Amino acid sequence: MTTVTFDTQELVNELETSGFTRKQSETVVSVLKKSQGELATKNDIAPLASKTDLLELKVDIVKWVGALMLAQVAVIATLVKLL
Repeated sequence: MTTVTFDTQELVNELETSGFTRKQSETVVSVLKKSQGELATKNDIAPLASKTDLLELKVDIVKWVGALMLAQVAVIATLVKLL
């Protein structure tokens, strides 16, 4: 995973200038530092789903939607005949 680097002290100072207290500023910076290790990049996600997998998923979704549309038309036609 990729890590984004930034000047934490500069960020604390900017937050304080914007009206945050020192403790609030340090807490925000701390949370940002912890979350950096959890960021995913395209390279992290690429092995999880290939284009072929996504295409197959798309085809499955289209099949289901088509089948549901036909079922809906059949139900509506039956209701129209009954009423």
